Amino acid sequence: MAFLQLTAILVEDYDDAIAFFTRALGFELTEDSPARTNDGRPKRWVVVRPPGAETGILLARADGEHQIPAIGNQHAGRVGFFLRVDDFEASYRNMCAAGVEFLGEPRTEPYGRVVVFRDVAGNRWDLLGPAAPS
Repeated sequence: MAFLQLTAILVEDYDDAIAFFTRALGFELTEDSPARTNDGRPKRWVVVRPPGAETGILLARADGEHQIPAIGNQHAGRVGFFLRVDDFEASYRNMCAAGVEFLGEPRTEPYGRVVVFRDVAGNRWDLLGPAAPS
């Protein structure tokens, strides 16, 4: 058996990223532990995940000249993350109220309702839900 345990998102600040994912998206903070870089400098191991999910997101503070420019552009301007929700309209309203930046209006596609938003770092995500009832 295999499954994807974590994916990483480069962020500027741990606490700002934790606040965004837990407050604006409703994720759970599942780990926030002290750690060390490969060369011994202090860092944090911070993991968030949607409630009930097995796969989490490692919030990794960018470190160095190669990582800092990648903040918010991990997928070269494309949508690189996909958040599937059961109640699209409620999630969309809650995220709007929390100040999430949406890049357009929700639309209906053959696979369901969708709208693009940016995370705290600037990465593009799809908010996805079931098709609207006819």
